[in-house]
Amino acid sequence: MFHAFDNHRPNRSTPRPEWMALLSRAPLPLLEQALSQQAALAPQWLRKPETGLYMVQGRAGGTGERFNLGELTVTRCALRVGDEGSAVGVAYVMGRNHRQAQLAAMADALLQDPAQHEALDAALLHPVRQHLHLQRAQRAARAQSTQVNFFTVARESGSADEGDEA
Repeated sequence: MFHAFDNHRPNRSTPRPEWMALLSRAPLPLLEQALSQQAALAPQWLRKPETGLYMVQGRAGGTGERFNLGELTVTRCALRVGDEGSAVGVAYVMGRNHRQAQLAAMADALLQDPAQHEALDAALLHPVRQHLHLQRAQRAARAQSTQVNFFTVARESGSADEGDEA
């Protein structure tokens, strides 16, 4: 599901809940590329990456009673980059990739630093937005290719029936 924060308006800084949502869906290669210069930073672990399950719930018709849809594997971690007074980075990512969770948490911590926010926004968040936009367009194209226009089918089958009667 895509949310309004996927569509970034120009000249607007990204609030933390929005960038955390983007980081949670950022592919590992984009995270590694954007954070390659910060690889030398040693994180102070507050919670090492750990994998667990979340129960995903759904609603019939979007408004009905909640029901348990299934379980989702999630990896989470929390860390601090730098000294004791620096910001805490937190990440929750789908799947079992500990490295992805670590890099997302590191990006969260670094994005909280006003001195690094603009550069990381351009180097990381903007490419993630483009990646998610491309994924959405590809998904829409695949769905469009399977769409059936029932009006056209009915018209074509009706004209074939009329030709058989004559």
